[in-house]
This record gives sequence, structure tokens and C-alpha cells, in this order.
Amino acid sequence: MPRRFSLGDLPDTIPVFPLPGALLLPRGRLPLNIFEPRYLAMIDDALKTDHRLIGMIQPFEAPDGNDPRLRSIGCAGRLISLTEADDGRYLVTLAGISRFRVAEEVEGFQPYRRIRPTWDTFRRDLGSEEEDPDFDRDDFLDTLGRFFSVAQLSSDWDTLREADEEMLINSLSMLCPFEVEEKQALLEAPTLSTRRETLAALMQFAIASGGDDGAVQ
Repeated sequence: MPRRFSLGDLPDTIPVFPLPGALLLPRGRLPLNIFEPRYLAMIDDALKTDHRLIGMIQPFEAPDGNDPRLRSIGCAGRLISLTEADDGRYLVTLAGISRFRVAEEVEGFQPYRRIRPTWDTFRRDLGSEEEDPDFDRDDFLDTLGRFFSVAQLSSDWDTLREADEEMLINSLSMLCPFEVEEKQALLEAPTLSTRRETLAALMQFAIASGGDDGAVQ
């Protein structure tokens, strides 16, 4: 089990990995394939800290080729596993700890970007698993089955039927092929219930559009 953090344990600055479409949520798991030199350096530096936290955040598009502007909210994950491939890549897994709001970007000599986060808004992320008192599993799985059909996805339905509410909703939020703005809406949902409602609405829109209009990538 990953280390538990209190609000006082969280650092004043963290490195960030801007990656469109990559979503990490508290208590979720995100595997990453790291190969760019600046992010290899980021991993090396994070491993030297006690907290081993890296912020996953989605950037805005940057058509001019400069570093893209960061969205205001991301999620910090703790490095819990690392394997170095023969070609020098790092295969890592992040365990989601807490969302954060970007207070400011920190200038420095590192090749990767760093930010000063504020954590207070998301102190609930540091607690135990959330519950969704209005969760109707049968209705939700019915919508999910129709969405998977449209998106041409498959899954282990026995596992989905038995998964805890938070694990089911957050894992699907992280894994389903939604657009960047839709992923951000799932990240920013204030509670598990609102995330489930947002997720269901996105799936229903994809079903209604038959996968057209960018509803499913």
C-alpha cells in the first residue's frame, strides 16, 4: 500500500509532467513510459526526495511550439515502481495522492517544469475511499456496455461488477478515450458522485452521437 500523506506532508513545489489526455486521480494508478531526457531527469530527481511526488497536468494547445500553458488543476502521484528498459526508458507507475491547484510556475535551472501547488481545496483526496450513495450499478453498467459497443472497447465484466464504487468510477474516468476537455472535467469533479454523473453524461453523449463529432477518439 502506498504511503499515506497528510496535508502537512505535501511539498511546497513539485515537478510537473504536462501530458494531454493523461488523467490521474487520487488512489488511482497511472503507468507511464518515460523516454524524453528532461523527464528522465525529472524521475531521477523525484526519487531523491522523501515524497517522490510528480504532478500530472494537462496543458493547453501551443500551436507556436513554445511550452504550453498549464491548466489550473492537476493531480500529484507518488512514484511507486520503476523499471529501466534496455534502451534507457523508464517504465514507472504513479499512485494518485491528491489533486492540486497551480498557484504559480517556478523558474529554475531544471530541464523540466515545476510549480507551486495549493492543496487546501482538495484535502478530502487524502482521506479514505469516497462513496457514492446514489450509485446504481446496474444502470451504470448498462450505460457502460452501450458506450463500450460504440467505442469498440472490451472489458472484464465480472471485475466491473465486483469493483468498489470509487475504483470503478475513477478507473473508467482515467481509461476511457475522452477528449482533453472531458478528461479535465472528470478530474475537477468535486465528489465521486459528480464524477460518476459527468462520466455517465459523457458516455451517453457518445452513445447518442454514435462515436462521431469527437465524442470518442
